Amino acid sequence: MPRTNAILSWSGGKDSSLALQEASESPDLEVVSLLTTLTRDFNRVSMHGVRRTLLHIQARNLRLPLDEVWIGKGASNDEYSSAMREAMLKHRARGVRCVVFGDIFLEDIRRFREDELSKMAMEGVFPLWMKDTTRLATRFVKDGFKAVVCTVDPKALNESYCGREFDESFISDLPPSVDPCGENGEFHTFVYDGPMFEKEVPIRKGEIVLRDGFYFADILPR
Repeated sequence: MPRTNAILSWSGGKDSSLALQEASESPDLEVVSLLTTLTRDFNRVSMHGVRRTLLHIQARNLRLPLDEVWIGKGASNDEYSSAMREAMLKHRARGVRCVVFGDIFLEDIRRFREDELSKMAMEGVFPLWMKDTTRLATRFVKDGFKAVVCTVDPKALNESYCGREFDESFISDLPPSVDPCGENGEFHTFVYDGPMFEKEVPIRKGEIVLRDGFYFADILPR
């Protein structure tokens, strides 16, 4: 039986990396492209604040094509949905019927995604759904992935967590109120190496800034 072509919603972070790992091991799916939302005002990955240059190196080291979806700063849900719909329909015309997401337990986000996809006769795939986030975070580290924390919500964590390696020490230092995978938006990560990477993405850490209510670590190519 031929595998079903799928695209993967790619933030460049750990959850989308684990979702890609799961999808790549599935006998039913063939991931043919990554799909990333970027903010044109900053030329960076939306929410994560990662430079577009690093995103391209990351995709190249994963040996996968990258499709970019552009939105403006402070984009409304309508603007976001319209941009995503245009991108999805382009892939659907090429025979793609599934979109893989790294969501874990947020019901409203999954429902939103499924509602949007149903309008295009496409299906969402959620390989991490309802898995234990402590085990997922630990598995990420044990499987050999390497990531740096690129964004932190000050309402959940202080500035000292931003720019840290996402490792066992980081996980153990998290307060009980913070999900180990940051599923509630407490933090985001940039993955620079792992079992699916052809080679490590060379990075160095720049300054940490407070912008639009979040701490961002400026990760730079080395």
